[in-house]
Amino acid sequence: MAGGFGVSSGGGDFEAKITPLVVISCIMAASGGLMFGYDVGISGGVTSMPEFLEKFFPVVYKKQQTPGLDSNYCKYDNQGLQLFTSSLYLAALVATFLASYTTKTLGRKLTMLIAGIFFCVGTVFNAAAHNLAMLIIGRILLGCGVGFANQAIPLFLSEVAPTRIRGALNILFQLNITIGILVANLINYGTSKLTNGTGWRISLGLAGVPALLLTVGSLIVVDTPNSLIQRGKLEEGKAVLKRIRGIDNVDPEYLEIVEASRVAAEVKNPFQNLLKRRNRPTLVIGIMMQVFQQFTGINAIMFYAPVLFQTLGFKSDASLYSAVITGLVNVLSTVVSIVIVDKAGRRMLLLEAGVQMFLSQMGVAVVMGLKVKDKTNSLGHGLGILVVILICSFVASFAWSWGPLGWLIPSETFALEARSAGQSIAVFTNMLFTFVIAQAFLSMLCKMKFGIFFFFSAWVLIMTLFTVFLIPETKNVPIEEMNDRVWKKHWFWKRFMDEWDMDAPKGHA
Repeated sequence: MAGGFGVSSGGGDFEAKITPLVVISCIMAASGGLMFGYDVGISGGVTSMPEFLEKFFPVVYKKQQTPGLDSNYCKYDNQGLQLFTSSLYLAALVATFLASYTTKTLGRKLTMLIAGIFFCVGTVFNAAAHNLAMLIIGRILLGCGVGFANQAIPLFLSEVAPTRIRGALNILFQLNITIGILVANLINYGTSKLTNGTGWRISLGLAGVPALLLTVGSLIVVDTPNSLIQRGKLEEGKAVLKRIRGIDNVDPEYLEIVEASRVAAEVKNPFQNLLKRRNRPTLVIGIMMQVFQQFTGINAIMFYAPVLFQTLGFKSDASLYSAVITGLVNVLSTVVSIVIVDKAGRRMLLLEAGVQMFLSQMGVAVVMGLKVKDKTNSLGHGLGILVVILICSFVASFAWSWGPLGWLIPSETFALEARSAGQSIAVFTNMLFTFVIAQAFLSMLCKMKFGIFFFFSAWVLIMTLFTVFLIPETKNVPIEEMNDRVWKKHWFWKRFMDEWDMDAPKGHA
């Protein structure tokens, strides 16, 4: 695979070819996204299967079998059922801090291997579960895998990728998440047809396929030059850099990584260092992007799409069918992001999607408010299709914006000295708010009814304004040059950059 990029003069892009090794490494690493996506997608379908509910959540099953017993909005309101979904994210947010340590001291590659092992063991527990305790233990182990995978993989992708296609390669992780969700929806649709009551076991057990892919992939990939050099393996780091860039003259990029590693090595307490004034812009953006990503309401729709469509009055088959449609839209729209993110830039995608998500959710709220009452549901065929279209419009705009960019922007903007700790905080925040949404959504739907979509719309408006004023453009900027070329030139964030100038040697910026 060809295509050299020009050498920079005075801080431009480093020379690099798009080598097969880079592409294969990134595809292997991004397979961790398959596992994460499969877990997200599978739980919503499984929790709408009668056999699963009857075995583990008989109270919810009884509600399902007694028409008119409960409000349309409250059929699935059960803390235990929500804990099945959300326990994964609670485990992930705890695991990410241990993953921060392994990512820094053992490398990105080994951390991905640990994630793969957690995934494999968790899958066995879930598929073999005979009681709720086994089910929750399995979800917790899967959550540990998610914590390790989401810590290491975005860093791995950002550090291995050539600058010009860093956005596209990083979004492979998000693409695999969306493919995982789609595959999960298709499998749920198939297994829900089984009459022997084992459909849910097959759905949960097939998570072993992406789990093995990540485990094997992590054994095959090379570790990143940044990670090797940071751990003192200078020659090995330089050799890997030559292999992944496909050229012999890697000195400019190598020296910049060595210098960044030297600065990083002086940091005794990574998390304390993260709070320094100069790291504040990246920390604030890294945290807020995770909060905003969850408060778009996307996971509410992705976790509970089958449940949501049943609430809207769709029959069991139709609800799973609709969930498959949204899953397909999710995948195709993420491909759109891969194609245009390094050309159009990050900001344009975030701003366009903000408008589209806002209008789509307001539309869903209005239709539900008019037609879906507590005990009656007058959502006809035409309006049902309109709701699916509006939800697909929302999912599409999220998938080419906040979905992938919520992981891409933090992973490419943290300085090396703060990268592991920063990514850890980003993953922790993401999992914390994913847990909050997963644990609260069905109860919020019960209490707020259609107003829940007005709630998420308001958040979309806030995050779009945040983007306008505070998120800078980072496309085509080498990862170790963000300070000089992005933060020091931003109208607001530049005031936090004076520390870099004070710390820099004389004659350096």
